[in-house]
Amino acid sequence: MPKYVIEREIPGAGNLSTEELKAISQTSCGVIKEMGPQIQWVHSYVTTDKIYCIYNAPNEEMVREHAMKGGFPANSVSKVSVIIDPVTSE
Repeated sequence: MPKYVIEREIPGAGNLSTEELKAISQTSCGVIKEMGPQIQWVHSYVTTDKIYCIYNAPNEEMVREHAMKGGFPANSVSKVSVIIDPVTSE
């Protein structure tokens, strides 16, 4: 299944409390449960003013639908072409 990186511009994201992050996560999981197993949230990286999310989904439209239903911004959605890591250098 294709993998996507979603950039969400959320001013002050790095200052969100544990409870706020939990609520955001619960909303995301609820939308995913409603949409079915075709879309999967892998994990997210929270930075100062952005959250970068990694999702598996059949297409970009489904990723954007998840964002819309959850009330999340999806400022950029990029399909991952290939994954590299230190093992790639061997």
